[in-house]
Amino acid sequence: MCPVSRHSVPDTVTTMSELKDKTAKGLLWGGLGNGAMQVIGILLGLVMLNILSPADYGKIAVLLIYTNIATNLQDSGLTAALINKKEPTHEEYNSVFWFNIITSTLLYLLLWFAAPYIAAFNHDESLTPLARFLFIGFVINSFGTVQRAYLNGHLKVKQVNLIALFAVIMSSSIGVVMALMGYAYWGLAAQTVLFVTFIMICDWFVSPWRPTLHIDLRPAAKMFGFSSKILVTNLFNQLNTQVFSFLLGRFYNTRTVGYYSNARKWNDIVANTIQGMMNGVSQPVLAQVADDDERYRRVFRKMLRFVCFVTFPCMLGLALVAKEFILITVTAKWLESVPMLQLLCLYGAFYPVTMLYSYMAISRGRSGINMFCTITLCILIWAGLLLMYPYGVYSMIVYFVSVNIAWLLVWQWFAWRMVRLSLWSALADILPFFLLAAGVMALTYYITLPIENLYLALVSKISIAFVLYTGLSYLSGAQIMRETIDYLTHLRRKS
Repeated sequence: MCPVSRHSVPDTVTTMSELKDKTAKGLLWGGLGNGAMQVIGILLGLVMLNILSPADYGKIAVLLIYTNIATNLQDSGLTAALINKKEPTHEEYNSVFWFNIITSTLLYLLLWFAAPYIAAFNHDESLTPLARFLFIGFVINSFGTVQRAYLNGHLKVKQVNLIALFAVIMSSSIGVVMALMGYAYWGLAAQTVLFVTFIMICDWFVSPWRPTLHIDLRPAAKMFGFSSKILVTNLFNQLNTQVFSFLLGRFYNTRTVGYYSNARKWNDIVANTIQGMMNGVSQPVLAQVADDDERYRRVFRKMLRFVCFVTFPCMLGLALVAKEFILITVTAKWLESVPMLQLLCLYGAFYPVTMLYSYMAISRGRSGINMFCTITLCILIWAGLLLMYPYGVYSMIVYFVSVNIAWLLVWQWFAWRMVRLSLWSALADILPFFLLAAGVMALTYYITLPIENLYLALVSKISIAFVLYTGLSYLSGAQIMRETIDYLTHLRRKS
């Protein structure tokens, strides 16, 4: 069974207005879907945090590096290669499908035997059975990656987000029930495995593409020149993301890992909500305009302004209310996470910007640049953190955040080389929103400083910051805000 046509209108005649409409709808559904998913995940996650201990979360966190690396090896960048193709064939889809299943099965067998050594490395024997169960998730995931690539490649952002929302509700509910029944960290493990299971089942239900039993890995091998660079990039991205869980689990304990993973979780919830808005849109849309540099720059800069307009107030606002939020929702048991979260919010503020630059490299067929930036950054981070760990967790986080933000200058240099996007143009898109958000949060902090009641302080900070940021954005004539309002108004009239 061959996949249906990729687009009703050929890419070569896609007009600017059609592309703008697709992008806007994708961003809207990405935002609504990810926002709803994160809200539900937060509500159910709060129940888990009040039941479980930091050590319970730490056990799962120290295993994620192995799960995520295996997931990336299983995929090998082939999903991104499929999405980047304008018209993938059935043979290419089918080849990637069987490659994923074969690779994930072999990796699971390897990690099953490695589980006792992983437990010994982290000084925790209970990790052996936990790891063997948790690792099943990436095998299950391998059965749905091609269906997901098909949906993303055809900009089915609405369907992808509804699937993720359903998976979050089901898996989190089951995890909460297990935690309430006394299964502790096994509830977290079950939630993780069930999440990918529900997504895989729904992807099969929604996607019209189906595999055939003819196994031919040659089409996948032909894409490996491009996908191998994505693979290496993703592997080093995971090493970058999971470095703290790995090092803290080795040199400290699972309790410290739990505090850090909780801080990182809240940071990632907000950052990934925004990133999710862009994830299903950026690469396909940028790939469609890759042959026209002028048009490409306009599209990229509009995406950059939108990301900064949304990300900076959200992440800096989270840092502003971190203490009240943690104390109200998960009690003083998790208070040590607060300063970690506030530091990580600076990293989270620039993370979606970094990913947008990464999509630029991929959409321009320059995955080698993406790979170079990721590997070099990862080496700098690991080397620095290995030197910094004797000085404490907070020194490690400050170093991590500083290096990640500074690396944007390297990305910008490559953006100039690829599409002649100047540093001045990029700063004109980024700095106004950052300075506005930082100024608003500082002003809000001093206005609310006398408020002692936690609930009143939380509500006041959110309300004042929201009114100040949106009001000043509108009065300053921020074009991206006016375009967002115009689009939402037009959408409401159409409905």
